[in-house]
Amino acid sequence: MPTARESLLEAAGAALSARPWPAVRMVDVAAAAGVSRQTLYNEFAGKTGLGHALVRRDAAWYLDGVDRALASPGPSAERLAAVVEWTGRAAGERALVRALLTGCWNGNLPVPAGRGVRPGLPALGPAELVRAVRERADAAFATGEGALRCELAVRLALSYLIAPADQPGPGSAGLLQLVDGAGLSVPSPRAAAR
Repeated sequence: MPTARESLLEAAGAALSARPWPAVRMVDVAAAAGVSRQTLYNEFAGKTGLGHALVRRDAAWYLDGVDRALASPGPSAERLAAVVEWTGRAAGERALVRALLTGCWNGNLPVPAGRGVRPGLPALGPAELVRAVRERADAAFATGEGALRCELAVRLALSYLIAPADQPGPGSAGLLQLVDGAGLSVPSPRAAAR
């Protein structure tokens, strides 16, 4: 049985998919979750806290999918393709994930912690997610080159999210051919010092 917090996040996510964040009412979220409004306020302290929790939940959902793609059986190229495909699919399914990956926020979405609310605090955004993907790839692949290739593949996928092509793109296999065709290799420490 889901906790009150989980039920509230599910209800808020459903409300956000139906209408813009400013139109989401706390009383409606509480009713949809089957809890009192006071329980909602006890869990999140208000609409801003609920919005921050939604952003964190969707970021975790995206990264869980990255973990599944990296852990899938098969050669590294297939696992990289799975990460690229997941990135595109996740961004298409959830507006918050798309905003987190692209950095393109609008007034229809809750504002992530640190962005526009409390200046100076780090906000969860594209750089943090790409860093998290690279760290996960670093753990999944035996070489630093695998993590670098994964980061490059995700960055290419993000470019398709930000500036979609007029025609169907190369797909994940085509993106990975671009990564391989770039002659990507890990720089030697000596070369990096130059």
